Amino acid sequence: MVSPLRIAQIAPVIYPTPPGRTGGTERVVSDLTEALMAMGHHVTLIAPSDSVTTARHLSAHPSLQALQAYHGPVAPGVPAALEAAQLGLLAQHCHEFDIVHCHGEFAHAAVLGKRIGQSVTTVHWRLDELDRKLFFHSFPELPVVAISAAQARDLPRANRAGVVHHGIPAERFSAGPGGPGVAFIGRMTDQKRPDVAIRVARAAGRSIRLAGGIDVGNPRYFDERVAPLLGNDADHVGEVDDRAKQALLGEAAALLFPIDWPEPFGLVMIEAMACGTPVIAWDRGSVREVVDNGVTGFVVRNEDEAIAALARIDTLDRAKVRERFEARFTATRMAAEYVALYRQRIALAHGAVA
Repeated sequence: MVSPLRIAQIAPVIYPTPPGRTGGTERVVSDLTEALMAMGHHVTLIAPSDSVTTARHLSAHPSLQALQAYHGPVAPGVPAALEAAQLGLLAQHCHEFDIVHCHGEFAHAAVLGKRIGQSVTTVHWRLDELDRKLFFHSFPELPVVAISAAQARDLPRANRAGVVHHGIPAERFSAGPGGPGVAFIGRMTDQKRPDVAIRVARAAGRSIRLAGGIDVGNPRYFDERVAPLLGNDADHVGEVDDRAKQALLGEAAALLFPIDWPEPFGLVMIEAMACGTPVIAWDRGSVREVVDNGVTGFVVRNEDEAIAALARIDTLDRAKVRERFEARFTATRMAAEYVALYRQRIALAHGAVA
């Protein structure tokens, strides 16, 4: 019998784990933690004090979100202070774990020290920018598990430790009946292009409901590019929780995913599939790894192709969309693949043959 592992999951400090309506990374960390617990492993979640988990929970402070709710605007250095305190906890307890799985950006690599080989890092963002390039250059011995093969292509070979696609609990969403309208879920930003989604839906003669918060880093985008397009056939409902997301996706003919950046995964695509809703997604980043073209949606290159795909969307079988989600993108599958990589890293760290 294979013995259970002692696993630490190190969450970000911005939102609690799991988050409320915003925080895809924290949602993945929570789902992975709970799936590992269900498998019988001994998991410690190091996360903000307002987090909720069945695992052992270590915390230094509340999340940045909670502090802002209590204090109002905080100094720019607060997130770094929260991260330092949380990594201090990791340093104190690091000897207790067989493997440490970090979901942060940079500082944990220095804290891990000699245990760096018995760690796994997941970066939930693009890897082609200068800060990541400098980071990987400084820590070539840090094992990094990519969330898509597309993301892995921007990883130096020395850091590559595998690829594990995200997953969500199979019971979180259920297959919905669909409907005539379409949906968009994502930040109101030029990376996600909600304006394109509105234009495509309108050109196809379909209404669209858009969910997602206004990007705090670029609020003018919503005011200048999205708001003028809203109307009776295009409604922005703001941020949504899982219950509202079930209704939004389950009652949509399709999810439009008109990204304009190298998307490392795209969690909303598998949330749509869990609702039986096919995805029309632009061919960038991880899209071809997630969408089975002609089965769970259509991969397109531009607005004209998206409009044509919407005309064919009713040819796809919503039951098969849900079946493909269950086969490929559950949290149980995600956890099992991570455990295999954890055991490989442990074996390599002990000089054994993995």
